Amino acid sequence: MRLPAVLEALRHPDFAFYAGARFAATLAWQMLTVAAGWQLYALTKDPLALGLAGLAQFLPFVTLVLPAGQIADLADRRLVLVGAYACEVVSAGVLLWLVWSGERHVWVMYVAMAFFGAGRAFWMPTGQAITPKLVPPEVFPSAVAVNGALFQAAAIGGPGVGGLLYLLGPDVVYGATAALLLLAMGLVLAIKPLAPTAKASWQFSDTLEGLRFVFSQRVVLGAISLDLFAVLFGGATALLPIFAADVLHVGPVGLGVLRAAPGLGAVAMASLLAWRPIGRHVGRWMFGGVAVFGLATLVFGASTDFRLSLGALVCLGAGDMISIYIRHMLVQLQTPDAIRGRVSAVNSVFIGSSNELGEFESGATARLFGLVPAVLLGGLATLVVVASFMKLFPELRTMDRFPRARDQQDAKAA
Repeated sequence: MRLPAVLEALRHPDFAFYAGARFAATLAWQMLTVAAGWQLYALTKDPLALGLAGLAQFLPFVTLVLPAGQIADLADRRLVLVGAYACEVVSAGVLLWLVWSGERHVWVMYVAMAFFGAGRAFWMPTGQAITPKLVPPEVFPSAVAVNGALFQAAAIGGPGVGGLLYLLGPDVVYGATAALLLLAMGLVLAIKPLAPTAKASWQFSDTLEGLRFVFSQRVVLGAISLDLFAVLFGGATALLPIFAADVLHVGPVGLGVLRAAPGLGAVAMASLLAWRPIGRHVGRWMFGGVAVFGLATLVFGASTDFRLSLGALVCLGAGDMISIYIRHMLVQLQTPDAIRGRVSAVNSVFIGSSNELGEFESGATARLFGLVPAVLLGGLATLVVVASFMKLFPELRTMDRFPRARDQQDAKAA
């Protein structure tokens, strides 16, 4: 794939608007995460508090994400995204009020994280479902790779910018976060209106259609559940404020660099995938990416050197990007557009469960066993998950090529 083909997706204005909005919102998310994590640990000095922050995001997320997927199928997906970003503006506003008021109540931070989780419940499935409608089918692989590269570029820049702005005060970070989210809302509104893809009225039973579809497709089920358990056990990012403060002694700026390192690895891998997308041995690539994620977690947990820790996190992000790319391609190519929002919601449940519950699991195990043992146990558990899933899902392990898009199959059959 030559460079003009890689950038073909950005030549479509609606996709360019969406990609810009996603970049701004991701940048805001990363900045807020760094600031809130550092502030929360400074207030409590308790690793469990960081885990509870993840749980505060997870509970509203898991409660709302399936209905959000159906709303994404029944409504204009642009407006769903705008509402989701508005909810996250509220989160930044609550944190800003906390700083200005001088309050030190930790529960207020958990409330803010809950609003953020509610916003993510809507933008994650909607954002996944909207992309295939913004570009022609032949450009979709490029759009996935460009989306991944821009997302990870924001993941690289956001933590570093957040750490630097934190030196001016957490209120500066939260104010900048709110401004970026307002920019994202404006960019989404610039996209042409999108007609709802599902004609049926709201019925609770239809909310579960995504679950029924995923469990009927073993390749899709294997891909998203592999990510769930791998990140659930192997995710160490929730503990980065403690590593930065107590192990590596690098302060908030160093924390921002550590938070950016996985994104650096991921954007490098996403750029490579955009240039030379995976076409063969899809299953092997996916399991290999998750295995690299687990091995890098082990190295990071054992390291006391800042440079080695950065290198491990870069490799961790590169391995994770391979898994994300393949999972996203499988889910979107296998799903009819009429239920794409609901299936994307199920995918988001798995992703959100691995992220937020993984943060809680990391905080709880660090409290029980100690910081380093918790991360090492998580890395080992990830490798056990890889070995187990290779036996449980042989059709995924032996998968050679991506399937043809389901919409194309349906059109051909008609």
